[in-house]
Amino acid sequence: MINLTPFARPIFSCRVKESLRWEGNSEQVQRNQLAWLIKSACNTQWGEKYQYSTISCYEEFAQKVPVSSYEELSPWIMSQLEGKCDVLWRGRINRFAQSSGTSNGKSKYIPITPEALKLCHYKGASHAVAQYLSLNPESRMFSGKGFVLGGSFANEIPNLRGDARVGDLSAHLIDLIPSAANFFRIPSKDIALMADWEKKLSVLVEASIRENITNISGVPSWFLTVLKTVIEKTGARTIHEVWPNLEVFFHGGIAFEPYREQYNAITDVSKMHYLETYNASEGFFAVQNAIDDKAMLLLLEGGVFYEFMPLDQFDSPNPQLLPIWEVEQGRIYGLVISSCNGLWRYVIGDTVRIESINPVKISIAGRTKNFINAFGEELMVHNAETAITKVCTEMGCAISNYTAAPVYAADNSKGRHEWLIEFAIKPYDMAKFATRLDELLQQENSDYQAKRYKSIFLDELTVVVARDRLFDDWLRSTGKLGGQRKVPRLANNRQFIDSMLKLN
Repeated sequence: MINLTPFARPIFSCRVKESLRWEGNSEQVQRNQLAWLIKSACNTQWGEKYQYSTISCYEEFAQKVPVSSYEELSPWIMSQLEGKCDVLWRGRINRFAQSSGTSNGKSKYIPITPEALKLCHYKGASHAVAQYLSLNPESRMFSGKGFVLGGSFANEIPNLRGDARVGDLSAHLIDLIPSAANFFRIPSKDIALMADWEKKLSVLVEASIRENITNISGVPSWFLTVLKTVIEKTGARTIHEVWPNLEVFFHGGIAFEPYREQYNAITDVSKMHYLETYNASEGFFAVQNAIDDKAMLLLLEGGVFYEFMPLDQFDSPNPQLLPIWEVEQGRIYGLVISSCNGLWRYVIGDTVRIESINPVKISIAGRTKNFINAFGEELMVHNAETAITKVCTEMGCAISNYTAAPVYAADNSKGRHEWLIEFAIKPYDMAKFATRLDELLQQENSDYQAKRYKSIFLDELTVVVARDRLFDDWLRSTGKLGGQRKVPRLANNRQFIDSMLKLN
């Protein structure tokens, strides 16, 4: 294939220029986004209920419109699923992204509007490509094809109306992709949209082995399985022996750092680049825009208005939110969005850390319900990811998947955390691994350190070794095995871990 990258660069450069306009101008840009959103939804049922026609600024919007969870918006969304028009957003909505919702295990149905596709999802993807090309002048990304690992249209809704489609967000994006774009990507739509993951895996491998792959996109844990299977099938030592022109992995969904060493082991590290994206079912929100900085640039003109919930407001019945121009660098907030998919002051369920103010850059700290605070330790996912990455580096081991939960003492003994870990490479000393993980968690989180002080309040954590493919089997048992499904990392109860231990 001819190298079309030089011709693609000017097309994508406008995205980089757009992002540069946001520096020092985030308040006005976001106020403009909100004004457009309110005007667009004035004549909807939601807009009429909350008097959008009378709202002229953010302060009035925050006063009149309630903060909403998915459960509170669900009746409105289900009305749209039934075919009602002008409910949360103008028009009739025919596409919905089914999200497993790692915090409670239930499916959520996120409306996908034409505006959300154009202004948010596809525009966000173009921002990712633009930033990568800007950072890598020698890129030949468009001299081959992209391997996109997506989901399917399998869903749990009986008697779904004929003109509605429900499935993973990636399935919708692949289904609607322009025909010309298929020249630059694999697999074909019929393979990409297969619902049975185990059958799909073997077909994906066969479809990709002889292609000139220059870039891959997907969730790190799932793509690792694909790459290892390709290597095993071909007898290669690294993936670059199969795809010598592979240069970048656009990844998101879960933290990449715990998997970095495994990727280094199966790639030519001199050729590989990694670019993190924040692309959720609800929208494409942020993208990494620097080689030496893993924080992600928040995308401010994607049909999304952002608000931020301070940690002390999480349990409030009427939480007080902050707009983007009032957040503080270094603090962690719950992310709340109002978007052109009709989600209004919607608590997305993720927590983000503000890494810089000008421009606004974030990192994902975890889920609002994915933490352990059973004993006042307030252990967050980003603490766990950092600690487990460090201990694996120190001890030369690697993990495939993990989850953790509290153990509540049944007598007068103290509680502890229990970790269930599936290893790709086991540590040479499991007891030392557990002790070192516990020490590193104390380094990362002062509340955990305080509760662990001399084991007065909390005992040292314990590690249970998961059998091979346990987490895949657990996801299969929940009906959620597939390229976009994620395992809850931390939970404040034992709902997830106990069901996994039964399979172990």
